[in-house]
Amino acid sequence: MKKLLNNTKQLLKAFVLPCLIASSCFSVAFASSHREAPLIANDPLADNTDLYAFRSPDNPNTVTIIANYIPAELPFGGPNYYNFGENIRYEIHIDNDASKPGDEIIYRFTFNRVNEDPTTFFNIRLGAQNIKTTYTMERSLDGGKNFFVAVKDGVVPPPNIGPRSIESGVGLGAGSYDELIEDAIASTSLGESVYCGPADDPFFVDLGAIFDLGDSPRLGSGPNRDGLAKYNVHSIAIQVPIRLLSKARTNPNSRNILSNDHIIGVWASASRKTTRVLSDDGTSAESGKWVQVSRIGMPLTNEVVIPIGDKDRWNASTPYDAAEASFYEYFYNPELGLYMDDDLFGGAVPSFTPLRIQKASLGAFDFTNGADGLFGLKGADALKGTALAAFPDLLLPGPGKPRSVDLWPIFHTGAPNLAPYQLATGKGGNPLAIGKPFINNFLPNGGDMLRLNMAVPATDRNSADFSSLGLVQAAVLGLTDPRFNATARTEFIPNMDGFPNGRRLEDDVTRIELQAVSGVVLAAIGLWYDDFNPKNRFASPVTKDLLNVITYSTGVENNDAAFKNKFPYVAAPWRGTEVKLQPSN
Repeated sequence: MKKLLNNTKQLLKAFVLPCLIASSCFSVAFASSHREAPLIANDPLADNTDLYAFRSPDNPNTVTIIANYIPAELPFGGPNYYNFGENIRYEIHIDNDASKPGDEIIYRFTFNRVNEDPTTFFNIRLGAQNIKTTYTMERSLDGGKNFFVAVKDGVVPPPNIGPRSIESGVGLGAGSYDELIEDAIASTSLGESVYCGPADDPFFVDLGAIFDLGDSPRLGSGPNRDGLAKYNVHSIAIQVPIRLLSKARTNPNSRNILSNDHIIGVWASASRKTTRVLSDDGTSAESGKWVQVSRIGMPLTNEVVIPIGDKDRWNASTPYDAAEASFYEYFYNPELGLYMDDDLFGGAVPSFTPLRIQKASLGAFDFTNGADGLFGLKGADALKGTALAAFPDLLLPGPGKPRSVDLWPIFHTGAPNLAPYQLATGKGGNPLAIGKPFINNFLPNGGDMLRLNMAVPATDRNSADFSSLGLVQAAVLGLTDPRFNATARTEFIPNMDGFPNGRRLEDDVTRIELQAVSGVVLAAIGLWYDDFNPKNRFASPVTKDLLNVITYSTGVENNDAAFKNKFPYVAAPWRGTEVKLQPSN
């Protein structure tokens, strides 16, 4: 194995690295799930862009789930503006029971478009819409066996064309576009709130720099810029009572913020019928069975982790397919890890210089690609009582799979409230000891999903502690802040409700995932970076390498529009009359 790995490294050094530098073949799509696979890039109406799931900050007995579709919508995209597709099933899937495979709850959305005024090329004129869209929301509480209509003829607001179309008397005569959003929110008999319609794209990343050989943050090509600034998407947002989502059918008990009873896995999809027939008169008809063409769970999976040759196959599969296991190797040995190691291709991506993976953590453990990580401990007495002993085949599947203990569970199982998945606070220098609990979203059922422990309180968005770094910041506070690091008992640390424990709109997932690839999760639980000296009992684990990773930034750390403080939380879509094609920040 080592000989094969060494030969592979030499081959990569000899051929791939020059290719990276000379021909710019380094290509990573960090737009979460925008145009991330060859087939779906040609079908934008069915393209999942992002998925969010978080405890509602102003309505704590509910969880808000937002599934976005249609990437890079130009606000001035007339005369045919973007809209949900009529012949597509948009679905939000929820798993709340690890004892059986498959979804427990499914929300299904289908859309219908009517031309109210076919005599004009304007989208809106004299109170009528050229294309007016409505939707039906169906709900299944038995895993898809039976569906029941929860919302019928729900209203989808029109595109935010401009003031004459929206507010004036010759248009819709609305008080404001925000008024249209408010009027479009539907309520159901089970207490859900629903919004389907245009919104600002809440994802933020410097797309131009990322595609320029990973130049993020930019080192010489001008200021960093949000490549999705002032673009829109279409959102399906639902706010659901926690008692409806949880396996226990109860609201969380505030005394146990890491309860096993309130963990859910969430993923979203889009499906089309197998056959489309085009007629001579310009019309078309769809027939056949429904086939999934797009999906999303964790952000950036199909963009950064899955290679180009498997992206279409990944979109066609579900988290419960047997084929899901064939993708695991991309998590055990992530391609991005190659660009965080100077022994391999780190020199080709100098912007990633602060991101370094542990090669000799505590003097013994190597987590770089092809190494063994913690596999050498499998079956050892030292693992007794830990998650690594309780789930050895999940977390220590074999040699040469170093990230099976951190990256893979983040995407595919969540983390249990067992050692070693607790903060190093209270461990006394032993990463396998019991430490300070700070996450439990363990749902070892299915594959790539957003996993959320709904019992964890929402961090006040106006608090000085609120951070877009999510669980990374919660770990920093738990390790270094005197309010939290003086005890190893369970307590709420701000941002414990952040990504990857669910995903809030504000979370900087690009930065968090790059930090995770570079081993920050391993450091949080006591597998410190190589420049920490475990033989010096007075040494601080907050070393230069750790600080470099924690303080790393892509240069774009927040959205270009402020989010709403109430449902549906997404910002209103940008107006076509007010947006330049290439905005600057």
